[in-house]
Amino acid sequence: MTTPPSLTSPLAAHIREAITAAGGWIGFDRFMAMALYTPGLGYYARDARQFGLMPAGVKGGGSDFVTAPELSPRFGLALARQVAQALAATGTTEVWEFGAGSGALAQQLLEALGPQLRRYTIVDLSGSLQAHQRERLAAWGDTVQWVSELPAQMQGVVVGNEVLDAMPVQLLARVGGVWQERGVAVHDGVFVPADQPTALRPPLDVAGSHDYLTEIHPQAEAFVRTLADRLQAGAVFLLDYGFPEHEYYHSQRSMGTVMCHRAHLLDADALQDVGEKDVTAHVNFSGIALAGQEAGFQVLGYTSQARFLLNCGVLDGMEDTPLAERVMVQKLINEHEMGELFKVIAFAVDSKDCPWNGWQALGFAQGDRSHTL
Repeated sequence: MTTPPSLTSPLAAHIREAITAAGGWIGFDRFMAMALYTPGLGYYARDARQFGLMPAGVKGGGSDFVTAPELSPRFGLALARQVAQALAATGTTEVWEFGAGSGALAQQLLEALGPQLRRYTIVDLSGSLQAHQRERLAAWGDTVQWVSELPAQMQGVVVGNEVLDAMPVQLLARVGGVWQERGVAVHDGVFVPADQPTALRPPLDVAGSHDYLTEIHPQAEAFVRTLADRLQAGAVFLLDYGFPEHEYYHSQRSMGTVMCHRAHLLDADALQDVGEKDVTAHVNFSGIALAGQEAGFQVLGYTSQARFLLNCGVLDGMEDTPLAERVMVQKLINEHEMGELFKVIAFAVDSKDCPWNGWQALGFAQGDRSHTL
């Protein structure tokens, strides 16, 4: 029998070495980080096409998933209206985008914001993605810059589309009524799930005594706290799929939310074909909101992607739009597509040196769900 290439790849060997060095077990968060971000080997660190409308095997395809900016430029145009308002309200002139992916959203925002924008800074750890972004955004010259880490202080409007879901999560498993941390071990050269005792718990009690698998999100929450510490003036808009806490830790959501994307297909086995597919988890937006508030941010709003985009005028001027484009926009706002699963949360700086002045964010003018967090 031939050993599958994914088990003998340099990335798999690297992770196995790390597990051995750690005594035979690592947490899932460390495994996920290595699978996605190991330099030159991880899913986002390799030179491959992840983003696009078409999967491999289709003419012009080869992507693993599609994000909202690839579906329609109207996504970026709508978000730009919100960003423009936020720049004016906060007296700033710079946009910071985290995880810019293909560069499609950056292109849309740059085109729409025009001279209102002095600088567009992209924070992306992937060298291969940065290379694609530089090619796509070359027309804007020095207006666009790239950094691999945040400065001690920054100002402007921060945007992140599908960034939080790619941040490593810790897995907690209730088995036989006992909570344990689920990590990764190696058995006969294959990655296998393995549990260890832990004092960690989900932020809410999960009703029932049945076996239950879920995630906690310390890295995503730490990211928001870091933004609150570094952002001296401005606002933050984060768009991703997820739920408020009471839905996230519902007793019926017993298999967790970790999932993998490859060739526009989903699977739940993150331990197979490591480095060859995306690994994500849904976002607990209550935890994100609490982390921001505790760090000094003011929550501007929280709502569905559909409501946010409608508030920002995504449908304006579509009367003469070709049918194909209208179909793509519907994917952004339909409840059974991206409209309801994806949410938007926003923060504003609220500090002694830069007090929040109570401005109403356009995207939450109707349908704000902050009270559900």
